[in-house]
Amino acid sequence: MTTTRKLRVATVITRFNGGAGQVALNGALALPDGDYERAIVTGGVGMDSTASSTGNGVLFGDEAVANAAAGDLTPAAHAAGMEIVQVGPLVPQISPRDDMAALRTLTRVLADGRYDVVHTHSAKGGVIGRVAAARAGVPRIVHTWHGFPFNEFQSWARRRVYIGLERIAAKRTDAFLAIGSETVTTALRLGLTTPERVRLSWPAVDVDAYATAPGSRAQARRRLDLPLGVKVVGSVGRLTFQKGPEVFARAIARLPDDVFGLWVGGGPMAGELEALTARLGIGERMRWLGHRGDVAAVLPAFDVMAMASRWEGLPCVLVEAIGAGIPLVATAVPSNQDLVLAGETGMLVRPEDPEGLAGAVSALLDDPAAAARMAERARARVGSWFSPAHLGTVLDETYRGNSGRP
Repeated sequence: MTTTRKLRVATVITRFNGGAGQVALNGALALPDGDYERAIVTGGVGMDSTASSTGNGVLFGDEAVANAAAGDLTPAAHAAGMEIVQVGPLVPQISPRDDMAALRTLTRVLADGRYDVVHTHSAKGGVIGRVAAARAGVPRIVHTWHGFPFNEFQSWARRRVYIGLERIAAKRTDAFLAIGSETVTTALRLGLTTPERVRLSWPAVDVDAYATAPGSRAQARRRLDLPLGVKVVGSVGRLTFQKGPEVFARAIARLPDDVFGLWVGGGPMAGELEALTARLGIGERMRWLGHRGDVAAVLPAFDVMAMASRWEGLPCVLVEAIGAGIPLVATAVPSNQDLVLAGETGMLVRPEDPEGLAGAVSALLDDPAAAARMAERARARVGSWFSPAHLGTVLDETYRGNSGRP
């Protein structure tokens, strides 16, 4: 695709928050100055899965920003000069009525030659957005797989439906970015793409922003009002079944009384987890902090980062923790092993295994010298290709139909 005017790119994402939202925002911000007009097209559902009051309508610009849900990144995108479009029926939950309304609305929003490129993210936004873009006649359609909506914890029938939907959307896609090596492998193995249309990508994180300064550990612990001398195991993520927060809590319950658990992030399981914490008898040392905008300031409080996810693509928070020098324990699911090499840059455990998670955490807490060595090796593994600047280059090449490969 060659043109002398600015390329008009619409990023379509169901939920413009969390790791996928931050990657989408960082990529859009990193596009070459003066070469692009950028728009964010998103639904109205926040970090806690509560929908805003858009209904089935569409809001633009200032109105969309004013109606943004909790944790939404649209204010930052709008401040950077991006067009904002909020599509009410674009919600994460499976809802045939909303999904058909979202398809009609998105097709209308993307029509009339308004955009040269549509770049979709997330499962729901990825399928509906690509079909809508194809119906609207958008010249180039790009999709980022942050992982897949199908996984081993679903029934065979549901998994088959999700794979079928991905196949339908893939036929309407010109190029793919896949976050994590296992995501690429799965896509090729299932025939969702051909080798020349897919490119490995990484979470776009400003690693230097998470580097810990002298005194930041003490400041973080004071900020969270933690008792002196305790050991802290932390995690960051939405309170959903995927992220395994109840597994994390059960692991904390197996650790000594001087070990505190911290979880940064809100979500639909909040009430259930508060009740579980009380039943486990760890109310004094398990804190659910909810959504926070200061994760970089909170991370230094952690002695260990423990990820209990049942499935992932490759979460941004692993890169953020590495930048902060925090030793890692993560579940052995795709594509965590791209960063967490067992016994080298961290420790891997089975998903849904609180005893195994507690054991790995204990091993790092009991041997801080080994934990520090793993954290140092992990930091050396994160190269410049994890940076927003690199993602900006990848997007520029992908949007213009240039792979950037030799």
